[in-house]
Amino acid sequence: MNAVKKYVPHLLVLVGFIVVALLYFSPVLQNKVIYQSDIVQYTGMAKEQNNFRAEFNAEPYWTNSAFGGMPTYQLGAKYPYNFVKHLDTAIRFLPRPADYLFLYFLGFYALLLVLGIRPLKAFIGSLAFGFSTYLIIILGVGHNAKAHAIAYMPMVVAGVLLVFRKKYVAGGILTVVAAALEISANHFQMTYYLLLFLLVLAIAYTYQYCKAKDWKGLGIAYAILVGSAVLSIGANATNIMATAEYTKFSTRSASELTYEPDGSSKTSSNAMSYDYITEYSYGIFESLNLISPRLTGGANNEKLEADNAIYRYLTSIGANPQQAKEMSAQAPTYWGDQPIVAAPAYIGAVVFFLFVLGMFTEKRNLKYIFFVGALLALVLSWGKNFAFVTNFFINFVPMYNKFRAVSSIQVILEMCVPVLAVLGLYNFFKLEQKQQLSALKKTSFIAGGLLVFLFLIKGTLSFTGLNDEYYRNAYGEIGPGFIRALIEERKAMYTHDLIRSFLLILAAAVVLFAFAKDKLKEMYALVIIGVLLVGDLVMVDRKYVNDDSFVSARKMEDPFDITQADKQILNDPAHFRVFDAQGGLNSAKASYFHYSLGGYHAAKPRRIQQLADYQLNQNPMTVFNMMNVKYIIQPDEEGRSVAMLNNEANGNAWFVSTVEKVTTADQEMQALGKVNTKTTAVLNTQEFQQAIKDTYTVDSLASIQLVSYKANQLKYESTNTQEGLAVFSEIYYPQGWIAKVDGQEVPIVAVDYVLRAIAVPEGKHTIEFTFDPQVIKTGSRIALASSLLILLVSLGAVGWTMKKRKEK
Repeated sequence: MNAVKKYVPHLLVLVGFIVVALLYFSPVLQNKVIYQSDIVQYTGMAKEQNNFRAEFNAEPYWTNSAFGGMPTYQLGAKYPYNFVKHLDTAIRFLPRPADYLFLYFLGFYALLLVLGIRPLKAFIGSLAFGFSTYLIIILGVGHNAKAHAIAYMPMVVAGVLLVFRKKYVAGGILTVVAAALEISANHFQMTYYLLLFLLVLAIAYTYQYCKAKDWKGLGIAYAILVGSAVLSIGANATNIMATAEYTKFSTRSASELTYEPDGSSKTSSNAMSYDYITEYSYGIFESLNLISPRLTGGANNEKLEADNAIYRYLTSIGANPQQAKEMSAQAPTYWGDQPIVAAPAYIGAVVFFLFVLGMFTEKRNLKYIFFVGALLALVLSWGKNFAFVTNFFINFVPMYNKFRAVSSIQVILEMCVPVLAVLGLYNFFKLEQKQQLSALKKTSFIAGGLLVFLFLIKGTLSFTGLNDEYYRNAYGEIGPGFIRALIEERKAMYTHDLIRSFLLILAAAVVLFAFAKDKLKEMYALVIIGVLLVGDLVMVDRKYVNDDSFVSARKMEDPFDITQADKQILNDPAHFRVFDAQGGLNSAKASYFHYSLGGYHAAKPRRIQQLADYQLNQNPMTVFNMMNVKYIIQPDEEGRSVAMLNNEANGNAWFVSTVEKVTTADQEMQALGKVNTKTTAVLNTQEFQQAIKDTYTVDSLASIQLVSYKANQLKYESTNTQEGLAVFSEIYYPQGWIAKVDGQEVPIVAVDYVLRAIAVPEGKHTIEFTFDPQVIKTGSRIALASSLLILLVSLGAVGWTMKKRKEK
């Protein structure tokens, strides 16, 4: 009975997490879903994949509906023997996005328990972590994979801590399972940032072991951690191996080109430029919005209160109240250093206060690990604003230059700060009165002094944003007045939120002072602090993600409205591509209805992006023709979408008469702007050594037709009186595609920088391309073996532990 009783508090906490998650996202109980802009784009990208599953009950692993063709490895592909994903699905049983909020709470709760925090305090601390504004905002915009990976971070840290504390069995099992779940979340940037923090943690514990000369303990700990890493990676082998394979083909890998689109020499071989990597760099001053939310204006489209400076200005010059209200509902109040911000990354004034308190009340060296982790994340999030450190990491730290939006490393800070905050509160209650008052005095001086300092420097700040000049010009005569009103509103926000944070910190300090003076019981003090802490964060969160963010499930399942242009294109029974000129290469709307040249993805196929950068602006018809773009969607004078027919598209496949041979990627790209791709193919002989002739005879009867289409299988019939080189308007991808002529496999070569070609003998033939990636087969076998090994090792370790306990 007593054994069951000790689990009751944890069960109550889990029920509490479920209730809180469902209350915050209560529209899910009405069968509504949150409108996530990134998920809308994903729905467009994955349409062909999902249709394939429904029709064939299988995975295509390739889609032709985006970027001219790409693997679906990063589009939610499902792999055989992915038992980790089944476990993850079982844990995330709540409706989305309540499931991710629940997962935030659960992961952080596990970490706090490992740190010795009692259930009630751990419950409050978990809410503080889960309601951190950034973590809520990414759910609002649809960064689900990022949220997923962040949620498992604390659980991984908990497992590693247990191992280093010589809780080998519990630590090893938790580490391997949590790490496997973390990797399965499929956001390698977040996992990479977690590894940076784990490196800090490992260095600290390694130093302690070495200092104590406990070489055996250190060896066992590292053996368990390395074993856990190997098994967790193995359980996710298919996704990791497939992603690694695709990465070499994506914008996250090195470029073959040595010059920029403007003709200047490249300064880096990395496909992502320094500016692209550091585009989203957190401002150093802006970082203070961690403790005062709208210090730099909040968001790019901030919804203002009814009585605001912009509304008053607009109505004063004759605008009707409704127009003024609409403009005030999307005010560009943000004036920080980043291009776009959906909301401030606010961790909470009370959380910050308790974090500082933790530096004085926590006596273990553990606090320095989390403090250094938070500091490292903060400095790296500054990106180009702290170039010395950022440049070092980009140039010398492996794989750091594979990720953009460096500001997102602040997720590590958003984990470390609440940990120290909870430790601060927990230890405060255990101190003697003198120590309590001393710690409280120092904390109040630091936190309060910082806010007072921010009040004093207000007059030195410009409150001008990066886009102010654009709005000044775009709004014509009212532009200058609008900017003046905007700046006035920013100043008001600055003052209002500083006062707000000051009052919250003051209230928390008073509550803890009352407890220290025996004027308030611990339970009451804890509850009040919890209400202040969670209430503060939820109030800010609700400004940006609330019930208005939800729509009917049908709206997200079918997010794009079909236009007359789409209907016209869909009436054409041929197989071709479409280019949406309004969305360009960065919109998946066309992918939802058609086979599109564009799409929306964080890691596009590199050569398609380069084709757009180097050719689409200078020689658009060359690109459209070779990619078989038959229709171009663009707006007419009234803004309606119209479908423009391109009669010059090359078709699905064609025979060429000439092969222009080059020896570098630069020459290949440059040649594309000069040749007629209908008759000439550009071949890089340094990459392909096959016996391709310089010229071929193509008579008037030669033809090659697509006769059967599936996403992962294309069948053609060809006729030619002479041997020929057939070019296909399909993306060349070096892994997985197999070409056969009359059942006999033939080599595929890349031509025209992005397309595939094969040599076809004279006569009539059946040509078939099949996508059958070996990486899926190999990865699946490894995943199966690793998952079984995890199960067997875990059961064996638990059995051995139980046996030892009985012997004792």
